[in-house]
Parts: sequence; C-alpha cells; structure tokens
Amino acid sequence: MADKLMDDTLLEVDGIETCYGLSQVLFGLSLSIKSGEMVSLMGRNGMGKTTTIRSIMGLTPARAGSIRFAGAEVRTQPSYRIAQLGIGLVPEGRQIFPNLTVRENLVAAAADRFGSSNPWTLAAIYVMFPRLAERASNMGNQLSGGEQQMLAIGRALMTNPKLLILDEATEGLAPLIREEIWNCLSLLKSRGQSILVVDKNVDHLARICDRHTIIERGRTVWSGTSDELLAEPDLQHKYLGI
Repeated sequence: MADKLMDDTLLEVDGIETCYGLSQVLFGLSLSIKSGEMVSLMGRNGMGKTTTIRSIMGLTPARAGSIRFAGAEVRTQPSYRIAQLGIGLVPEGRQIFPNLTVRENLVAAAADRFGSSNPWTLAAIYVMFPRLAERASNMGNQLSGGEQQMLAIGRALMTNPKLLILDEATEGLAPLIREEIWNCLSLLKSRGQSILVVDKNVDHLARICDRHTIIERGRTVWSGTSDELLAEPDLQHKYLGI
C-alpha cells in the first residue's frame, strides 16, 4: 500500500529552504500533489506562495530540501528541464509574449512529449476559450487582462503538462472573467488534470480543490481537505484574513 501511495504522488516538496540573496523566504516548506488532484496553495501576500512556485520551477532554486516530480529529484535541475518533464506554468502577471499573435503565443511552446491520448491542440484551446479564436490574429498586447489570462492558460495547456500550476489564477480580473476561469479549472479537473493553484477566493477553492495547503512566513502551517477547511473558520481568519 505504501508503494501505491508513493506511485500516486506526482509532486512532493519536502522541507525546502529558499533565499533571495541573504534574505530567506522559505523555511522547511512542504506540500504534495497526487496524480489527478487539484491542490490549492494559500496564504496572505508576502508569505512565500510565489517563491514556492519559483522554487518548484527552478527559477529561484531552493538551497535545501527535496523537490521530486514524477519520481525524479528536480531541485537542482534548470528550469527549462523541469518544464520539459511536464510542468506547465501560468505565472502571476500572465507574462505572455506581447509582440506575438494569440496563435503564435499558443504554438510557441506546443508539445506532446508524453503521447497524450487526448492532447491539447489549437482547436481544443479555441473550444475552451472561444474569445481566443476570435482574437487569434491579435497581438498579445492588444488583449484585455482576462483574455491574456485565458491565453496564458492556453499556452501552458499546449505543452500538455502532467501538472498545471497557476499563480494568482483570477487576480485583477472582472467577475464574469473570474467565473470563466473557475469553470475552466473545473473542466480541467474533470479531465484528470493535476493542478496546483494559488488564489485568494476560499469559497471557489473549497468547492473545486481536493486539498489545501496554507503557508505563513515561508512555512507550511496547515493542510487538509475542503471539508476540513470550511469547518475551521478561525483558521481562515488567522492565516487568510486581512
């Protein structure tokens, strides 16, 4: 049974420590994601959520601890290699290519390295986000914030990742666009996509995520299911309130 549990674990972050120069941000942080799970990473601003993601992706390498993805230790791997192993990132701020068209943004990093039985293609992305089909020839910098977020998600999905990571999935978006993004994430989960999502909307996260990890000052302070999260309003006030 222990071997089966280990086989199901797609991402295992164990006791990582990450610094920016002499300033340490993460202090022994741990989290895990099983295949097909959707897990949230929550905490107030400045608590280390983005640094956690940057550490997983090798953009700000952790100086200690372990990061295992699909059974391989990746803590010391370069970021491009980590991406090739099957992690698709939707970064905070979207970071789409402003001087490429929507279509060019989508195909720029397109790949199906693992021979998916139902791979993401341009046509599939356009079905999920019809607005991108309408704007296919528009440049990235001509899109609204919501359209840019759709494009960033579509671009990550075009790599056909084993794990999709979204940093601030709905930050700064209009309510209708936020609902569209949440609907998209629900659809992805129903397809069996493994997802790590950072967002502040506890209600939506509790509705669609399997498990949650809360961090405070660079440390994991709580993890549990949606039912457990909703049953502890004091926990939300302590670690997630303003």
